[in-house]
Amino acid sequence: MNVVSNWEDVPIFDGEEAEAAYWAEARVDLRLMELAVATGSENAESVTITLRMDPRMLAKIKRLARMRFLNYQSMMKQWLSERLEQEFRDRS
Repeated sequence: MNVVSNWEDVPIFDGEEAEAAYWAEARVDLRLMELAVATGSENAESVTITLRMDPRMLAKIKRLARMRFLNYQSMMKQWLSERLEQEFRDRS
């Protein structure tokens, strides 16, 4: 498996199939992902929240994060950020 340690190493894809094939053989280095999540927010501050969820769902999220070599909370923040951007694009 190829480890991406610099975002500039990721090619420009012709479509989703090419991208899926690339990511099937590659993974993002943990330090790069954490840096992207930390610097990707609009401001440097963060707010602590409490979120109640089904323990089975949380276990699945944690398992998926481990498989991707990510912190589960960072992965969830990334998901929320991506979905928020999608929602705003869809409304425009």
